[in-house]
Amino acid sequence: MRLIRSNYLLVSLLLGSTVLMAQEGDIKQGNIKAQQVCAACHGLKGISTLPVAPNLAAQPQAYLEEQMKQYRSGKRVNEMMNLIAKPLSDKEIQDTAAWYASIQIEVK
Repeated sequence: MRLIRSNYLLVSLLLGSTVLMAQEGDIKQGNIKAQQVCAACHGLKGISTLPVAPNLAAQPQAYLEEQMKQYRSGKRVNEMMNLIAKPLSDKEIQDTAAWYASIQIEVK
Protein backbone atom coordinates (compact mmCIF):
# COMPACT_ATOMS: atom_id res chain seq x y z
CA MET A 1 0.00 0.00 0.00
CA ARG A 2 2.87 2.40 0.80
CA LEU A 3 4.47 1.70 -2.56
CA ILE A 4 1.25 2.62 -4.35
CA ARG A 5 0.97 5.87 -2.37
CA SER A 6 4.62 6.69 -3.08
CA ASN A 7 4.14 6.06 -6.79
CA TYR A 8 0.95 8.14 -6.77
CA LEU A 9 2.82 11.00 -5.08
CA LEU A 10 5.68 10.77 -7.56
CA VAL A 11 3.31 10.80 -10.54
CA SER A 12 1.41 13.74 -9.05
CA LEU A 13 4.61 15.72 -8.58
CA LEU A 14 5.79 14.97 -12.11
CA LEU A 15 2.46 15.95 -13.63
CA GLY A 16 2.34 19.07 -11.50
CA SER A 17 5.79 20.15 -12.64
CA THR A 18 4.82 19.50 -16.26
CA VAL A 19 1.78 21.73 -15.86
CA LEU A 20 3.89 24.48 -14.29
CA MET A 21 6.44 24.27 -17.09
CA ALA A 22 3.70 24.37 -19.71
CA GLN A 23 2.23 27.54 -18.23
CA GLU A 24 5.23 29.61 -19.25
CA GLY A 25 4.65 31.91 -22.17
CA ASP A 26 3.85 35.54 -22.74
CA ILE A 27 0.07 35.77 -22.94
CA LYS A 28 0.14 39.35 -24.28
CA GLN A 29 2.53 38.44 -27.11
CA GLY A 30 0.51 35.29 -27.76
CA ASN A 31 -2.65 37.38 -28.12
CA ILE A 32 -0.92 39.66 -30.62
CA LYS A 33 0.33 36.70 -32.68
CA ALA A 34 -3.08 34.99 -32.51
CA GLN A 35 -4.84 38.10 -33.82
CA GLN A 36 -2.35 38.33 -36.71
CA VAL A 37 -2.30 34.67 -37.70
CA CYS A 38 -5.06 32.59 -36.10
CA ALA A 39 -8.15 34.74 -35.57
CA ALA A 40 -9.50 34.49 -39.12
CA CYS A 41 -10.31 30.81 -38.60
CA HIS A 42 -10.20 30.29 -34.84
CA GLY A 43 -11.95 33.54 -33.85
CA LEU A 44 -10.81 36.59 -31.88
CA LYS A 45 -11.27 34.77 -28.57
CA GLY A 46 -10.52 31.22 -29.70
CA ILE A 47 -14.09 30.31 -30.63
CA SER A 48 -14.01 29.09 -34.20
CA THR A 49 -15.61 31.05 -37.02
CA LEU A 50 -15.41 28.10 -39.44
CA PRO A 51 -17.00 24.67 -39.07
CA VAL A 52 -13.72 22.92 -39.97
CA ALA A 53 -11.56 24.88 -37.48
CA PRO A 54 -11.56 23.76 -33.84
CA ASN A 55 -12.20 26.02 -30.87
CA LEU A 56 -8.90 26.79 -29.14
CA ALA A 57 -10.14 28.77 -26.14
CA ALA A 58 -9.30 27.16 -22.78
CA GLN A 59 -7.49 24.20 -24.34
CA PRO A 60 -4.49 22.97 -22.32
CA GLN A 61 -1.33 24.86 -23.24
CA ALA A 62 0.84 21.75 -23.50
CA TYR A 63 -1.65 20.17 -25.92
CA LEU A 64 -1.77 23.27 -28.14
CA GLU A 65 2.02 23.55 -28.19
CA GLU A 66 2.44 19.91 -29.15
CA GLN A 67 -0.13 20.10 -31.96
CA MET A 68 1.44 23.25 -33.40
CA LYS A 69 4.89 21.69 -33.32
CA GLN A 70 3.53 18.62 -35.10
CA TYR A 71 1.95 20.82 -37.78
CA ARG A 72 5.23 22.72 -38.12
CA SER A 73 7.26 19.52 -38.55
CA GLY A 74 4.73 17.90 -40.88
CA LYS A 75 4.01 15.00 -38.51
CA ARG A 76 0.42 16.23 -38.37
CA VAL A 77 -0.95 17.09 -41.78
CA ASN A 78 -3.37 19.87 -42.64
CA GLU A 79 -2.49 21.98 -45.66
CA MET A 80 -3.46 25.30 -44.07
CA MET A 81 -2.01 24.59 -40.62
CA ASN A 82 1.26 23.24 -42.02
CA LEU A 83 1.75 26.52 -43.92
CA ILE A 84 0.84 28.67 -40.94
CA ALA A 85 2.91 26.75 -38.40
CA LYS A 86 6.05 26.36 -40.54
CA PRO A 87 7.57 29.81 -39.84
CA LEU A 88 6.61 29.95 -36.14
CA SER A 89 9.38 29.80 -33.55
CA ASP A 90 9.11 27.71 -30.39
CA LYS A 91 8.59 30.96 -28.44
CA GLU A 92 5.76 32.12 -30.72
CA ILE A 93 4.08 28.73 -30.37
CA GLN A 94 4.50 28.82 -26.59
CA ASP A 95 3.13 32.38 -26.34
CA THR A 96 0.16 31.67 -28.60
CA ALA A 97 -0.67 28.48 -26.72
CA ALA A 98 -0.45 30.42 -23.43
CA TRP A 99 -2.92 32.97 -24.80
CA TYR A 100 -5.48 30.38 -25.86
CA ALA A 101 -5.06 28.41 -22.61
CA SER A 102 -5.65 31.60 -20.59
CA ILE A 103 -9.06 32.28 -22.12
CA GLN A 104 -11.89 31.54 -19.74
CA ILE A 105 -15.11 30.24 -21.24
CA GLU A 106 -18.56 29.91 -19.73
CA VAL A 107 -21.14 27.34 -20.61
CA LYS A 108 -24.65 28.67 -20.18
